[in-house]
Amino acid sequence: MKVLITDPITDSGLKIIKNYGLEIVYIPEASESEKYKAANNVDGWIIRSGTKINKDAIVSSKNLKVIGRAGVGVDNIDIPEATRRGIVVLNTPDVNTISAAEHTIGLILAISRNIHLGHQGLQKGEWNRNILIGSELQNKTIGIVGLGKIGREVISRCIVFGMKILGYDPFVNQEMFDENKTIITDLNSLVKNSDYISVHVPLNAETKNLFNYDLLSLMKSSAYIINVARGGIINENDLAKILNKNKIAGAAIDVFSSEPIDNGNSLIKAKNILLTPHLGASTKEAKEGVSIAVCDHVSNYLINKKLMNAINMPISDMSKLQELQPFLDLSELIGDIQNQLLLSNPAKKVVIECQGKIEEMKPILLAYLQGLLKPYVPERINYINAELIAKELGLEVSINYSNTKTNYNNLISISVFTDSNIYRIDGSVFDDMRPRLVNIMGYDMELLPKGRMLFLENIDVPGVIGRVGTILGSLNINIAAYLLNRKKNNEFAYSVIKIDNRLDETGLLLLSEIPEILNVKQIKVLVNNN
Repeated sequence: MKVLITDPITDSGLKIIKNYGLEIVYIPEASESEKYKAANNVDGWIIRSGTKINKDAIVSSKNLKVIGRAGVGVDNIDIPEATRRGIVVLNTPDVNTISAAEHTIGLILAISRNIHLGHQGLQKGEWNRNILIGSELQNKTIGIVGLGKIGREVISRCIVFGMKILGYDPFVNQEMFDENKTIITDLNSLVKNSDYISVHVPLNAETKNLFNYDLLSLMKSSAYIINVARGGIINENDLAKILNKNKIAGAAIDVFSSEPIDNGNSLIKAKNILLTPHLGASTKEAKEGVSIAVCDHVSNYLINKKLMNAINMPISDMSKLQELQPFLDLSELIGDIQNQLLLSNPAKKVVIECQGKIEEMKPILLAYLQGLLKPYVPERINYINAELIAKELGLEVSINYSNTKTNYNNLISISVFTDSNIYRIDGSVFDDMRPRLVNIMGYDMELLPKGRMLFLENIDVPGVIGRVGTILGSLNINIAAYLLNRKKNNEFAYSVIKIDNRLDETGLLLLSEIPEILNVKQIKVLVNNN
């Protein structure tokens, strides 16, 4: 069997592949067309960020069984097409953890002591010792946004400097941290009270432009912000405006929304800024680590069918994948919806109950966790490591199977517990193989979830539907469907309102101010139910 390598890999990695008895095709300097041609007759393909594996490349690679990404990001691989072709895609998460954490500390030190400005001044013949007065880290407060492995490594280093630590992560609670060392708080409080803010969250729909002008404006005028995570989490134009108005002391940025950064980027000429060209993972140790890891994982899969860090492999037995897929889709869908219902309330426990024909419970659990946790953890979450990440986040999970008869051939009931509430959703897969919700928060209703919806609970008195419709109409929000149910001998009702376009925060506030409405949440479901 052959392994194609089209980006630089260290000698240690190449040696591992040879030790497995595999043939190596090593062409990191080849053109794109040459790389694609070489992939026509290989079993494994190892890349870094310099190679893009698109649909055409996958389709033409008839023998390809596994793609290995040396690093975390897999946006340069057409994963849906690889999955359809039965090709495993794997990456090497966590190998860069120490490098990213150390680069974060390096940027904090450099910007605190004006090291970059002192160096530039000396090159110009300037001696600005009296101007470039820095700040000590001791007794300063650093806010860590995102408390995964990298965030925690940064915390351990900041503690050594004698810094006070604030932490924010939607899936983390104070019980997981020593309150004498790290105080868990909400995002706004962290931003307002930190002398330094360090970002360690993934880039996704929830975190894109998370730090916009309004949030950045909450920072102290003496504070700094550092980003070694992903470009786009901090809105670059808004940050440039904040810096140029001297609203904060400075920023250190290693990642950008478009890389390589071009001269038109507003951060290039911004005041009080330190920029580095995505060096967070650029250490000899990290490059060695990802080379060894990816070569071992790809080789081990090809020879022994053992998987590590697979992005797109829900179960080890691929023959069962097609049969289970509707149930996996349903479980992930329920997780996604419950995540939106929770908002910022950390989940403490999840209980999954399967009834009917569903006996393969572990994939159901992993699919659900992927839907629940994906928006708030690094992109490494997948079917392989979802349960481990849940454990790291302190989330207690249990799953049970019952052969009790129900009104449905199959039923998945999932309850997620917070400190203050229980969010339960039941779902089933009907004969058309499309997932449906059949009970929401204890109210029976059959819902084909798709698009934008309002989940609304209210006191069951006349006039509520009319007032809701009036408000939505005044905001030019068209109602596509209005589903309502109530329990017997109960004074409450629950509604799911399908709407054609997004309701902004002002609209949600207007609805919540209706006296009879107990709570209202806007849910967006991006699935293909056709």
